Amino acid sequence: MSLPTAIANSTISNDVILSEPSTHKARLWMPERVIFTPAALDEPWGQQILSRVRSLNLPVEELPRNRLTGLRGENERETYDISKRTLAVVTAPPSSFKLSPIPPSADWQFHIAEGCPAHCQYCYLAGSLSGPPVIRVFANLPQILDNLVSYERPSEVTTFEVSCYTDPLGIEHLTGSLAECIRYFGNRENAQLRWVSKFDGVSELLSLPHNGRTRCRISVNAALISGKFEGGTASVSSRLQALRRLALPQSQGGGGYPVGLVIAPIMPIEDWELHYTRLFDDISAALDFDCDLTFELISHRFTPGSKEVLMQWYPHNKLDMNEENRSVKRNKFGGIKYVYDADTMKKLRRFFESQIAERFPVAKILYWT
Repeated sequence: MSLPTAIANSTISNDVILSEPSTHKARLWMPERVIFTPAALDEPWGQQILSRVRSLNLPVEELPRNRLTGLRGENERETYDISKRTLAVVTAPPSSFKLSPIPPSADWQFHIAEGCPAHCQYCYLAGSLSGPPVIRVFANLPQILDNLVSYERPSEVTTFEVSCYTDPLGIEHLTGSLAECIRYFGNRENAQLRWVSKFDGVSELLSLPHNGRTRCRISVNAALISGKFEGGTASVSSRLQALRRLALPQSQGGGGYPVGLVIAPIMPIEDWELHYTRLFDDISAALDFDCDLTFELISHRFTPGSKEVLMQWYPHNKLDMNEENRSVKRNKFGGIKYVYDADTMKKLRRFFESQIAERFPVAKILYWT
C-alpha cells in the first residue's frame, strides 16, 4: 500500500490546517539496487526483510561474499549518487555490540541501520561514517536487541537512541525494524526507546503495544530552511501531522506515544524570528491537546571534515559554512567544530526557550546545544 493510500484509509480525522503553503507527503524511498550478503540471508530477520523487499517488486541481488562492492563512482558526487540509490542488507559487526553513550540525547546509542535516504545538505552523518553513504540495514536485529539488556540500569529508566546513524522511519517500509524495536521496548520495564525522523509514514506504528516506553520525535525547522536544505523528506507540515497522530490517544485513533520535537539545525537566517514564530504557530496548531512532550534544540554547527564531505556531496550547496563567521569549539580529544558566536547563541536560545515556555508550559526542554 502506498503512503498516500495508507493515510487515506486511516481512521484518523484529527488533521489540522497548518500555515506552510506547500504540504507534501514524502515519496517512499525505493532503492534501485537491493543487495544481500550471505550472512544477512542466514538470519531469520534478513529473510523477513527479503520478503518485504520482494513484495515491493524491487530487484534483489545476492552477493557471493560478505563484502559490498560496486559502490564507487569516478568522484565523490557520483559515489554519493550510487550509494543513495542502494539498500544493502548486512549483519552488524561485532564492534557494534559494544554500545557508546550519547549524551545529552540518551544514555546509550544502538544501531539497526547506517545511512539515510534523505538528502539534507547539512547532513550530520557527513564525516561520521566511513566509506560510501550506502544505506546499510542490519539483519541480525534480534541479537542487537538482546544485547541491550546488559546496559539497562535495574533501578531507573535507561534510554536508548536508535537514530544516530539513520532515519529509521524513512526505511521502515523496507525493514519493519523500527516496529520490532518498539514491540521489544514495550516489554522492558526500565528502558525507553528514542527515535527521530524527518518522514511521516507512521500509520503502521499507531497500534503497536509500546506501553509508553518509546518516545517518538520529529525533526523540524523553519519551512524556508527545510524547503531549501532537506531534500527527499516530508514537508514540515506533514511531519507535524504525523507527530499529531503519534501523540493522540489511541481512543481517538492515534498512537498514544510520548512525543518530542527536535528543532534542528537552528539558523539565524534573515528574519529568523518571524520564520521560527510561524513554525511555533504550526506546532501549536498540531499539538492543541495535552500530551507528553519534550523539545531538543540544536543550533547549526560543522567540522572541517564534515564541510569537506558536504561540499563533495553537494557542490552547489548554499549552506553558510564560512568559518570566519563562527566561533571555534573544541572537544576533549582536540577536535574542533564551528558554532555561532556567544551573542548569537544567547539570542537564539532566549527566543526558543521563551516560545516554548509561553506555548507549552508543561513541556520539557531536554537540552540546548
